[in-house]
Amino acid sequence: QVQLVESGGGLVQAGGSVRLSCAASGRTFTFSSSAMGWFRQAPGKEREFVTANWRGTTYYADSIKGRFTFSRDNAKNTVYLQMNSLKPEDTAVYYCAAGTIATPSRLFLGYEYDYWGQGTQVTVSS
Repeated sequence: QVQLVESGGGLVQAGGSVRLSCAASGRTFTFSSSAMGWFRQAPGKEREFVTANWRGTTYYADSIKGRFTFSRDNAKNTVYLQMNSLKPEDTAVYYCAAGTIATPSRLFLGYEYDYWGQGTQVTVSS
């Protein structure tokens, strides 16, 4: 019923920028009232929280704070992740997620989300 489709990933040099998009669709999905988040998973690593927006407030992981920016366009049912000053350690598959999250603390827990995109690969070369 709900689909999330990421786009914008690719290969970029360290210090460069990439903008990821996540378009949501589905008749049962209320985009404007749902929490939207980004997670990533690097090779050999566990999935980790990157950023999420909940009731108008955006939360960022310490590892990317100041470099990545979350934005949301409710009219287009789309969220974006602007990634600047990229580092090789940012290399990962990035996933968009959506769901009804009760409290901000639960935004960091992937299993709390109801919907996931297929992911888009971001590779940062040194």
